[in-house]
Amino acid sequence: MDILLKKVELPNGETMGYRYKQGGEKTLLLIHGNMTSSKHWDVFMESFDSDYTIYAPDLRGFGISTYNNPIDSLDGFEEDLKLFVDKLGLSKFDLMGWSTGGGVCMIFAADYPRYVDKLILMESVGTRGYPILKKDGEGKPIKGEFLKTKEEIAQDPVQVIPILNAYSNKDKNFLKVVWEATIYTHHKPEPQKYEEYLDDMLTQRNLVDVDYALATFNISEDYNGIKQGDGRAKNIKCPTLILWGENDLVVPEQMALDIKNDIGENAKLIYLKSCGHSPLVDDLDQLIEAVKNF
Repeated sequence: MDILLKKVELPNGETMGYRYKQGGEKTLLLIHGNMTSSKHWDVFMESFDSDYTIYAPDLRGFGISTYNNPIDSLDGFEEDLKLFVDKLGLSKFDLMGWSTGGGVCMIFAADYPRYVDKLILMESVGTRGYPILKKDGEGKPIKGEFLKTKEEIAQDPVQVIPILNAYSNKDKNFLKVVWEATIYTHHKPEPQKYEEYLDDMLTQRNLVDVDYALATFNISEDYNGIKQGDGRAKNIKCPTLILWGENDLVVPEQMALDIKNDIGENAKLIYLKSCGHSPLVDDLDQLIEAVKNF
């Protein structure tokens, strides 16, 4: 079956784009990460088990989704996801999130446990968020000193301003350099698909808001250097698979360990061999096997 690109109007004034592949009676939802959209799930959707009908929404401010109301936390994305599944009449499904999308999936599984059969977290942000360190005069991170406001994050000279400038100037070559230094370090998408992914990155309209949401995300029971956790991780009761690529340069291993520790006995951690932050490109077969086995 072909992958279809669709839209749905949500009651909160947003329009959510999504990719859809008709399959069997089982349902799988895929939630993308920062600097991407549902587009980046295409190879997975094409190759995954035909027993599953798959939905992959564009989060608010990404892809073809609107960004009428700015978000301040990942809860804004969670709200959209709840409205999305209710609008489409989806009430029981497996939920898989990549990177930032993993954070959205975790809080959805915690807050709406009756909806989620199984939870899969691929290279996910940790339960204690993704803080951004302050930089010194040479642009080097200052250990233990975090950017705490949206205004501070917007002025970060290393992780934020260069990406904002690349978006503004539609500088795909710069984005390519960033991705090949951090994500596509070993394997790259085939050239035409790579161009499509780069074009897709330029659709993002909420980089600073998302970076702030990640910095202030904390569903553990601990203080993360910016805020006290709300403890929601312990409310995730469904079987949970944590996938961490042993070469991931974006999400450190400790984040995967924190997720396992904070969710507890129902969480299982699997290391993906020779994979970085995008197992979709590094080893799609290994990724699909791990998800199917789960």
